[in-house]
Amino acid sequence: MDYKQYIKIVEDWPKKGIQFKDITPLMDNGKAFKAAVDEIVAFAQEKEIDIVVGPEARGFIVGCPVSYALEVGFAPVRKEGKLPREVIKVDYGLEYGTNVLTIHKDAIKPGQRVLITDDLLATGGTIEATINLVEELGGIVVGCAFLIELSYLDGKEKLDGYDVLALMTY
Repeated sequence: MDYKQYIKIVEDWPKKGIQFKDITPLMDNGKAFKAAVDEIVAFAQEKEIDIVVGPEARGFIVGCPVSYALEVGFAPVRKEGKLPREVIKVDYGLEYGTNVLTIHKDAIKPGQRVLITDDLLATGGTIEATINLVEELGGIVVGCAFLIELSYLDGKEKLDGYDVLALMTY
């Protein structure tokens, strides 16, 4: 399926010079969204995953229907202060400054096979930080799946050695 027909390019958002890739038209179309989720599910089935992990917030949009279809759990990765129980955390770099991501300390059991999902692979910083959290808990990242990859930002380079699926590339 040509998923790009369901992506709206928004010029100069959130700031001048950015071409934002809006996934809401894809989500608005039940058949297209189902096809995208099904494609990620097929990728995950080959990997025999135990749990899906997704960073907030759009990683939830992709990861939750995938975990539901696979009948496995979903573990959210959130910004600091958003999870109610004991967490581990990782600092990671942004274009201007740093941010902190957290996951519940008991979200991943040692040896669990993990699929990480998100809407977009850009610079790779968020996914690299998510991988670090999963691996610190003893999880084995067997794949990363995205709706979109912005190949010109070279984020995939940070995922060298991991199996990566992107349904669309810009």
